Amino acid sequence: MNETVPVDEQVPSNRIFTVPNALSAARLALVPVFVWVLLGLKSDGWAFAILFFSGLSDWADGKIARLMGQSSKLGALLDPAADRLYMIVIPIGMGIREMVPWWVIGLLIGRDLLLLASAPLLRTRGLTALPVLYIGKAATFALMSGFPLILAGHTDTTIGDIVYPIGWAFLIWGVGMYVWSFGLYWVQTWLVMRRLPAVR
Repeated sequence: MNETVPVDEQVPSNRIFTVPNALSAARLALVPVFVWVLLGLKSDGWAFAILFFSGLSDWADGKIARLMGQSSKLGALLDPAADRLYMIVIPIGMGIREMVPWWVIGLLIGRDLLLLASAPLLRTRGLTALPVLYIGKAATFALMSGFPLILAGHTDTTIGDIVYPIGWAFLIWGVGMYVWSFGLYWVQTWLVMRRLPAVR
């Protein structure tokens, strides 16, 4: 049975002090801590714990926002900002530690930069963004699962030995879908440019 959320709860509010916003703020605050733990202390176990909490809070803030009617305009900015920041910091940090090859990191970051290039084109047609694709969400999920598992695989434990190949499977799957979604977004951009008149 599908849940029905009242319409007034679906409209983002101007509230600042909500549980989802607090979780998103905590995720952002943990970014420099993650970098310090991963590169400074080189404590892979604690770095994995931070990523695990970040992933759990990312799922929880969206769930809480929907169930408790705590969607907000600030949350709509904080949540994707945290996601984008982690998608940059995690691969670069793991690249510096030589846990992931740099060509994979370049592919992921290059994809995001090239996707940003579509924004000025969309604005000429009165759009700020394209609808989020399911494959894009699935790619982000796979990547945000793969990186922590690869990180956990560098811990000197039996569990690390088990999850390491699983992490690489998620990462390969995620990279493939990430590139595929990039192609789909640019096809959508081309269709928008062709079919919609320019905004004067």
